[in-house]
Amino acid sequence: MKVAFIGASGHWKYAVNGIKTEDELQICGVSPGSKGEDISPLVHELHKDGYAPPVFDDYTKMLDEQRPDVVVVDNFFSDHAHVGIAALKRGAHLFIEKPIATTLKDLEALYRAYEESGCHLAAMHGLRYAPAFYTAWSVIRSGDIGKPRLIHTQKSYRLGSRPPFFKHRHSYGGTIPWVGSHAIDWIYWFSAKRFRSVFASHSRQGNQDHGELETTALCHFTMEDGVFASASIDYLRPETAPSHGDDRIRVAGTKGVVEVRNGDVHVISGVEGVRKLEPKDPGNIFQDFVQHIRGHKECLIGAEDSFYVTEICLRARQSADENRVVELSR
Repeated sequence: MKVAFIGASGHWKYAVNGIKTEDELQICGVSPGSKGEDISPLVHELHKDGYAPPVFDDYTKMLDEQRPDVVVVDNFFSDHAHVGIAALKRGAHLFIEKPIATTLKDLEALYRAYEESGCHLAAMHGLRYAPAFYTAWSVIRSGDIGKPRLIHTQKSYRLGSRPPFFKHRHSYGGTIPWVGSHAIDWIYWFSAKRFRSVFASHSRQGNQDHGELETTALCHFTMEDGVFASASIDYLRPETAPSHGDDRIRVAGTKGVVEVRNGDVHVISGVEGVRKLEPKDPGNIFQDFVQHIRGHKECLIGAEDSFYVTEICLRARQSADENRVVELSR
């Protein structure tokens, strides 16, 4: 199975780490996917690991010459959908950075290309594979806390110095679709409920000369069956913090509560009291996607979830831009 990389602006290491575990995968080419994109970190990492794939300046030429089976799309966020469409039209399965599109028009075009292709697609929602979050999700599936009724999520990052494309809404797409997509995906994944409405706010204040990048955002969701959820999103984590991110979730159910904080999983239930669980590792997201393509298992993140969560992210951004509740009919 031949794998090609287009772009190196996000979580391409998911695929590189997955390829290391699969002897039957061949890296057939790498190329930038956006004008001015620097893919040297990817090329350097591949060379360090003993891979020496051809490097192309034009991803369409690479796709036509190499005919990859799987394409890893990870360029500037506003170009994800356009590059993804090009790959799908050539019959390649698509492992694509989130958000998979930054406009609803591009999302619809990507969905049409996906439906017509007969190929598999998965967004890089790699935090479904973080052991603590996977374990907490498993607790909910087991019924230990009953039916989820209230979900609070948190995504907090260091800002640092971001690449120039982060400074423009057109190329970046917004902090809710980029950072917030993880939290919104957790809400959907943990609750197993559809979204009904969202009211969101965001602000650029304190973004340290990062142009149009929003540093803070807050989303309130109403789900099916009266389930409520929130997402707190920020780039305000101090540089002196012990880690780049501070990811948390708290799910209150009809029989108990499960929480993830500092990489630990805590469950409080009426039957067993307070428990701290040992996180279970579900493996690598790209390896899971390859096994899905081969028909060996179902990937934890599939195409329908990838498209739906992206739409909700874009609707939440719309709510924040327009300062109003946005109804979600799907």
